[in-house]
Amino acid sequence: METRSITTEVPMAPRMPQNPAELIPELAELSAALFKVTGNGSVPRSTISLVHLRAGQIVGSTYLTVLHTGFLRKAGESEERITSVASWQDSPYFTGAERAALALVEAVLQPSADGERVSNELYAQAAEHYEPKALATLMVAIGQVNFFTPVALIARPVPGRSFTDPWQ
Repeated sequence: METRSITTEVPMAPRMPQNPAELIPELAELSAALFKVTGNGSVPRSTISLVHLRAGQIVGSTYLTVLHTGFLRKAGESEERITSVASWQDSPYFTGAERAALALVEAVLQPSADGERVSNELYAQAAEHYEPKALATLMVAIGQVNFFTPVALIARPVPGRSFTDPWQ
């Protein structure tokens, strides 16, 4: 396993030189289908982006964190909301529904000392804020970002470059 000094700069080049979508063209269709599902209108796009940003932070992906921060900025979200996603539990900037969504993504992505990641209590809290279709959409949104996490961590596209071409 490669160890790097904390003072060593990270190169601004992707680890994998070729875009995985070029190697596997079906990936674009899958990505479009997931985006269509999460954009079905049952959950606000801003909530989906907040969930994706929190997931990027949890898994330690600069690419996903920068990408979803950019999406939130373009959507007109305030800097206070964007920057406090990492500490949402004590931030005054989120609604109850957004808090439930952020709690779900954390529960799914972080191990639990109790064994069960999504407790019945957490599910009930989320269900208070989301109708069944919206709750299913949130599940897909968490799965969507988790699907692309290996691409972000293994291929390591360049953060901050165009979403459509981070391999250039």
